[in-house]
Amino acid sequence: MSVTQLGMPQVRHGVGNIFETEPFPKYAERELKNEQLRANLGFATHKIRDKRAAVTGELPDWQDLRTAGSMIKQKVMANLDTYLEEFERNFTARGGHVHWARDAHEANEIALKLIQAEGVDEIIKIKSMATAESGLNEYLEENGINAIETDLAEEIVQLGDNDRPSHILVPAIHRNRTEIRDIFRKKIEGVDPNLSDDPAELAEASRFRLREKFLSTKVAVSGVNFGIADTGTMTIVESEGNGRMCLTLPETLITFMGIEKILPTVEDYEVFLQLLPRSSTGERMNPYTSTWTGVTPGDGPQNLHVILMDNGRTAALADEVGRQALHCIRCSACMNVCPVYERAGGHAYGSTYPGPIGAILSPQLGGIENEFNSTLPYASSLCGACYDACPVKINIPEVLVHLRGKDIDAKKAKKKQIPTEMDGLMFGAKKLFSSGKLMALAEKGLPMSKLVTGKDHKISKLPGLVGGWTDYRDIPEPPAQSFRNWYKKERPSETKRVAGERVDIDALIAQNKNKVAEAHAAAEVAATDKPAPKTEETK
Repeated sequence: MSVTQLGMPQVRHGVGNIFETEPFPKYAERELKNEQLRANLGFATHKIRDKRAAVTGELPDWQDLRTAGSMIKQKVMANLDTYLEEFERNFTARGGHVHWARDAHEANEIALKLIQAEGVDEIIKIKSMATAESGLNEYLEENGINAIETDLAEEIVQLGDNDRPSHILVPAIHRNRTEIRDIFRKKIEGVDPNLSDDPAELAEASRFRLREKFLSTKVAVSGVNFGIADTGTMTIVESEGNGRMCLTLPETLITFMGIEKILPTVEDYEVFLQLLPRSSTGERMNPYTSTWTGVTPGDGPQNLHVILMDNGRTAALADEVGRQALHCIRCSACMNVCPVYERAGGHAYGSTYPGPIGAILSPQLGGIENEFNSTLPYASSLCGACYDACPVKINIPEVLVHLRGKDIDAKKAKKKQIPTEMDGLMFGAKKLFSSGKLMALAEKGLPMSKLVTGKDHKISKLPGLVGGWTDYRDIPEPPAQSFRNWYKKERPSETKRVAGERVDIDALIAQNKNKVAEAHAAAEVAATDKPAPKTEETK
């Protein structure tokens, strides 16, 4: 009797615009020289995050909302298959059609067939991260179909020469008003040649171009913010109203949805309607919140389709640490506080997803070992600002460190190589920090650091791998002696604690009970020149 080995399901990474195209440091170094880009990014990100801080500060339960959002997302990830099947049943029962796509190629092929079935060569689109990820516009163009972006920022990017989005919320954040005016003058047919850079005039020029498209186009493609499992409802929140036009006027609506966008119930949606607008645009609520549930005869699109796209999401789901990247609600709050993004810009990340969330999402969707994705987890100072800003508490620094470890493991597994300089440094550090005697010996050499620091009392140049640090910053001169040696000199009679001896925590707390009060009193004296009040210990 023969035995067939079924084995475990194979992890399938995604394809499309989810790859870094060159090493991040190389691209970022080039972008740092673009002063106009840095000025544009600095102005926009600071303005958005200031608005966000104001509206989140109004809510006394903001942290509770973040916790609720995080818990809902964790529940979804733990039961994703169940909620997706529930969504499919309810969406289908209301007249919609559900299509499953393993990757971006399948999603694009499904969309193409649906569009060709309608006999059109032009469609309109609302801003969609999923279609940008799959490269839908380029795929349709190769097959003779023109996709018109109707979101103002996406329209600016589309009309620009070889341009790409650089921000999740504001795709054209790298452009200023003058650049947008020049693009419109060059690319919009019939536009006033004297068009100014006034925002109202620019919006009117876009509106004039798109209004005819809204009224005459039979097929629209959209993304989705959330899909609600228990009703089969899909939702989009936006600020311009172009989405509402795309969702209601065409006869056929095709929606791309990443499989992680599911919410269990309408009640869960209420939490995210508070988290998303405040974290993204700094508004209390979105100007346009659209929901659609199935087909209604004579009202809105009569052909409803949703393409549920995996494209590496189940690969991310398989990683217990990394899966929290799938909690992302695409608000962009992490980008607006990230010092690396603010200076390097979104294009340096290569992928559709820039900034801190892109640094942990793209390597998981496409694979840490593919293209130059392995450089993305290092595109961070690990300052933690992104974690503090995230409305669903994605611990981005934790995932970054985790992915750095996976990168090292992947490189070691790829080829058996001789130990690198980093291997040598880490081995030496392990030996040093695990031995008190070796540490004490090394500390005795601290005075010798003056030979390196010189009269400037700083280290400005180091060789090898650590030279990457001194290329951009100085290292202060080490102290003349270590804390351990200083302590021995200051308290020579202090008895050493025997290894394994338990510390009496209660006695230690009692001994230091009044230390905080004394420290505060001393600080007040220093500020006011008044004598410090005596505590029981100092009387």
